[in-house]
Amino acid sequence: MSIPAPFRRVLEEGDPDWVAGAAANLVVLFGRTDKARLECFTLRAIEAIDDLIETYAPLSDEREDLTEILNAQSVYAALDETGRIVLSQRLRDEARIGDEAVFLGMGDSFHIWSPEGYAAHVAERARRRAEGPDVSTLLGRARAQRPGGEA
Repeated sequence: MSIPAPFRRVLEEGDPDWVAGAAANLVVLFGRTDKARLECFTLRAIEAIDDLIETYAPLSDEREDLTEILNAQSVYAALDETGRIVLSQRLRDEARIGDEAVFLGMGDSFHIWSPEGYAAHVAERARRRAEGPDVSTLLGRARAQRPGGEA
């Protein structure tokens, strides 16, 4: 799958070992039973997630569950010289991706969906938005959760 050029820069910036001319590395998370997609993270983003997981008590169920998901259900990948990543058949099967895929940039991560899976996701998200808080309310909650944030 070809990664859009602007997002290639995001992957390069998120790879602490990247140098000009080298392949940018990333982590591909798969197998979340609640999401039929691949979730791809910069190395810095996955480090931040690891840091969050470490806030749970050692040997706690939460820490073990999250660690298992991130380690047993992820693979490292690298862009090739043309800005593409190769999706193995296993990864394609996990996300039910056939001949076509949808790329969705998400800041320091991106999702890869089958077109049908993404359409279902968009419909579900629209239903939830119609029943729940609007975007500005959600952003206000996020701001309040930041250190020094406002309620």
